[in-house]
Amino acid sequence: MKRIFFLLLISGSLQAQQVWSVQQANEWYSKQPWLVGCNYIPHNAINELEMWQAETWDPATIDKELSWAESIGMNTLRVFLHDLLWQQDAEGFKKRLSEFLAICEKHHIKPMLVIFDSVWDPNPKLGKQHEPTPGVHNSGWVQSPGAAALTDEKQYPRLEAYVKGVVGAFANDSRVLCWDVWNEVDNVNTDNYAEPKNKLEIVQKLLPMVFAWARAAKPSQPLTCGVWQINYNDFKGFTPIEKIQLDLSDIISFHNYNDATNFEKSVKLLSSHYQRPLICTEYLARGNKSTFETILPVGKKYNVAMYNWGFVKGKTQTNLPWDSWRKPYVNGREPAVWHHEIFYPDGKPYQQQEVDVIRSLTKQLGK
Repeated sequence: MKRIFFLLLISGSLQAQQVWSVQQANEWYSKQPWLVGCNYIPHNAINELEMWQAETWDPATIDKELSWAESIGMNTLRVFLHDLLWQQDAEGFKKRLSEFLAICEKHHIKPMLVIFDSVWDPNPKLGKQHEPTPGVHNSGWVQSPGAAALTDEKQYPRLEAYVKGVVGAFANDSRVLCWDVWNEVDNVNTDNYAEPKNKLEIVQKLLPMVFAWARAAKPSQPLTCGVWQINYNDFKGFTPIEKIQLDLSDIISFHNYNDATNFEKSVKLLSSHYQRPLICTEYLARGNKSTFETILPVGKKYNVAMYNWGFVKGKTQTNLPWDSWRKPYVNGREPAVWHHEIFYPDGKPYQQQEVDVIRSLTKQLGK
């Protein structure tokens, strides 16, 4: 493991040449419409596994919900995959993913596909997923790779096969917008789960390898890996992991759940450092002044691609705030406002004025 990482380090110039040039990245972005979408999972799935496994795969629901996305002008989605799906049934997973892409194409949507994820439950298991914990935000979301695979170098060849296999299968598929290599790679989830004590050390070594695996599949689409916990009000520089994320990304992505002033600072800082296309892959925390009315116009002003978290209220329960992990919303306790999400499961908007704002900014007013 150490030798592999060392070889990656000493071949840094070669790795850097594989990253898209600034010109190539900006030329690619100039051919895209203003990208507006959401982090999507159907309302009847608690996590990535339940969305994609054959027993719970539900293309009819996805088709219906994506029609709502199309109706408000969304033209992209951010969708999470999982390494265990590849291990379970690679051919079946590829078939369902292709079916999903066909549904997206029907609704004029190009998704960003997320390969790995460091957030929430570090112990994923195939098969039937548990029911949501009452009143708790995202109580069933699972990491990929889980802690067992992350800490076991003998499983890295399996992870490599997954990355090369899934990227390679769709490397030249025009229905795929781009690849998000690893969501919140340095999130240690210490408030909610027991994590490996050396998780940050592991991911710092593994992340460049994952980028290399993805590039080895020769995708025509760009790669990215978003930063998520930068203090834009008091910026003191990037951490070593953040530098790997940003330096190896073809296009720059980030999360920001703060108000419009802070969001604009994040855009200006990342633009000045990298001069590459910017994608905000997570925003919308209504109780934190991150709303469609305040944030989406700033994104349009600077031509930042925008993905809010959540779409339809469902088993993820991400309409509930993060504080629900400490004090669940039960026994009649309700949040002052929804944290994430746009629609009820029947297609009714949570707030009509929000949908009107999205439609007006995406020029879908009246549709």
